[in-house]
Amino acid sequence: MTRYEQIKAELLASPKTWLVTGVAGFIGSNLLEHLLKLNQVVVGLDNFATGHQYNLDEVKGLVSSEQWSRFTFIKGDICNYQDCEIAINNKIDYVLHQAALGSVPRSIADPITTNAANITGFLNMLQAAKEASVKSFTYAASSSTYGDHPALPKVEENIGNPLSPYAVTKYVNELYAGVYAKTYGFKTIGLRYFNVFGQRQDPNGAYAAVIPKWTADMIKGEEVFINGDGETSRDFCFIENTVQMNILAATAPDDVKDNVYNVAVGDRTTLNDLYKAIQAALSECSIFVKKGPTYRDFRAGDVRHSQADVSKAKNNLGYEPEFKILQGISKAMPWYKEFLGKK
Repeated sequence: MTRYEQIKAELLASPKTWLVTGVAGFIGSNLLEHLLKLNQVVVGLDNFATGHQYNLDEVKGLVSSEQWSRFTFIKGDICNYQDCEIAINNKIDYVLHQAALGSVPRSIADPITTNAANITGFLNMLQAAKEASVKSFTYAASSSTYGDHPALPKVEENIGNPLSPYAVTKYVNELYAGVYAKTYGFKTIGLRYFNVFGQRQDPNGAYAAVIPKWTADMIKGEEVFINGDGETSRDFCFIENTVQMNILAATAPDDVKDNVYNVAVGDRTTLNDLYKAIQAALSECSIFVKKGPTYRDFRAGDVRHSQADVSKAKNNLGYEPEFKILQGISKAMPWYKEFLGKK
């Protein structure tokens, strides 16, 4: 039995109360689904800045009515400290803080709003959780924190200079977390996400991530743009691996807290190979993509290559990524076909 299987069995036997911020978003709604299927009690907080009611509606349809009755939704904003207090004051055991404004280009276009959500909002939630003496606080960090550090694979202890306002905000989260551990004895775990993808990741909007954006464009028969020469590479991490890491981190012993961990697979996939993989997966869904990609300039703030070393997460938390990129893409494509058919 893996550590993850053991923890899930323990949670089923002894349910806890969880707060998921950003619960209507991509990662938040997947966490909600898995927690409810484990018969946990979940409080969700979201202001719908980037989340959607239809994500919550979909989760409702995937769990039993009894499991859904264990979910309480609070419409609120992490930038409002009182909203954070209200959410925390539900006898919360574990906090999974996912609420943030993602996207490097968004932060370059509007650094003020990104700063407010990602730094002020983070600090509000961290302080409220500390005051409520929750058992654990796990937050979404980012691989963007590695910045211009050239070494591959990325090891948690070695970071460079941030390359975007977004990267600055996520690094500040880690700094605040470290200060709270030293000053107040409130230890947290930060999860440095590497290009998470999967079902319910929004393909619409100016700041859509690459996999849902390309998938939507291919399904619609629209032009697919690759920034640069297509040899830029990323460590793409399927959502199921990310859920596993959140649950392992939340339930981790105290001696492995006050730490950050990479959340990835440990592989690299170029954008050219990613294009071919999505194209092949859609053909399995009876969608035939005839057009090739269109190449354009590199995007400001992007790093050239990214790959994680996940040995620290494996050794300290018992993390075992279950899905590599091709498995994840194959699993996600039917959802996108159905989702885009509804639009």
